[in-house]
Amino acid sequence: MYSVNFEQPNHLHFIGIGGISMSGLAEVLLQEGFRITGSDRDASEIVEKLVEMGAEVMIPQAAENITPGIDCVVYTAAIHPDNPEFQAAKEAGIPMLTRAELLGQIMEHYHNSIAVAGTHGKTTTTSMLTEVLLAADADPTVSVGGMLSSIGGNIRVGKSDVFVAEACEYTNSFLSLKPRYSVITTVEEDHMDFFHNIEEIQDSFRAFAQNTAEDGAVIINGEIRDYQRIIAGLPCKVITYGLQGAFDYSMEEIAYDENGCASFIPVCSGSRMAPVKLSVPGQHNVSNALAVIAVARELGVTEERMREGLTSFTGAGRRFEWKGELSGAAVVDDYAHHPTEIRATIAAAEKVPHQRLIVVFQPQTYTRTQAFLQEFAEVLSGADLVVLADIYAAREQNTIGISSKDLMEKIREYGTECYYFPSFSEIEIFLQKKIMNRDLLITMGAGDIYKVGDHLLKK
Repeated sequence: MYSVNFEQPNHLHFIGIGGISMSGLAEVLLQEGFRITGSDRDASEIVEKLVEMGAEVMIPQAAENITPGIDCVVYTAAIHPDNPEFQAAKEAGIPMLTRAELLGQIMEHYHNSIAVAGTHGKTTTTSMLTEVLLAADADPTVSVGGMLSSIGGNIRVGKSDVFVAEACEYTNSFLSLKPRYSVITTVEEDHMDFFHNIEEIQDSFRAFAQNTAEDGAVIINGEIRDYQRIIAGLPCKVITYGLQGAFDYSMEEIAYDENGCASFIPVCSGSRMAPVKLSVPGQHNVSNALAVIAVARELGVTEERMREGLTSFTGAGRRFEWKGELSGAAVVDDYAHHPTEIRATIAAAEKVPHQRLIVVFQPQTYTRTQAFLQEFAEVLSGADLVVLADIYAAREQNTIGISSKDLMEKIREYGTECYYFPSFSEIEIFLQKKIMNRDLLITMGAGDIYKVGDHLLKK
């Protein structure tokens, strides 16, 4: 494997540099003095920011972007072998690294490296931990899979030995990381276009946990089904947390304010800590906060700074993000694209005062929609009104013949009012007629459905 020499910065080229994770690593290397070039399919604000920092970015991707003098090409799991730049780099014999391999090499330069993994909750937990570390003046370097206002984007380059990174299980990419501290928030069936069953996913997370440094710790949600399979026999410390059960970190006396945000008392090894007040809604964020508290205590952060950071955290971009008000209705956007995530978002919405809950959902990928069709219908039926957009294909082709109409029929079987429209403009016209005062409108999905709410609020 090619090894990046941070003592002698050279020329790296990123295929898909505008991606949320790729752009972050490119920004880190730019600040380390590397020459960074890259390409993407479309221009974006992220690309513009990188150009302002000194990166050279080509739109679109093309074989001629691979030029002599490139020392290494970086690519993501979303880049297929038929990509013209991938092919050109292979033919030219240029060394190549995956995004995860590069992240792993960057993390090796930090003694207190923390990788936050999980099928759900990793972006929010990484962001929440970042807020606590900022409150503690820990000056961390951060790479997160979402936009965080307190760091002005998805990357922060600090000068301490602390590095916090979100770690993704898709294609086993997080196995390139060897952190001192590993956090595992959830382990459920997902990415079934890569994994075959839950046992494979559990094995992947076990391999991730085994990469944790022996002088470090695995912080794991003890409410994960069969979590012992993941941690059995690990040489490092194992710390458990959970809402209900005999865990190292748990909580008592939970209560919610008028916005659905929780207050609770953390309990560490049977000892009650000072009360914590969150500024993000939902019980699932109490669980995320317990993971953050566990990590922060390992790093020596005081309780006062923990509470300060947790309270000041108002959410990452597209995680129950308040967007504005339309005809007296609140508009929220959320990244939820798995049944468990949707259930958590709807549960959080139930604690927010409203008349009706309207969910505009864009399924992501054909394989996920097929695998969880019944589960999607069940959890979405918890809304008063559901509007479906076309499936966001991402990396896939529709070889299985599934559509949002299939999901609509399943949702209607639960007696829930549900509609499907093939275009965003039709969805917007429908919502303008349908929305009423005191409704709570949530645009939901991992694709570009957020544009519907943004567009409506601009009218």
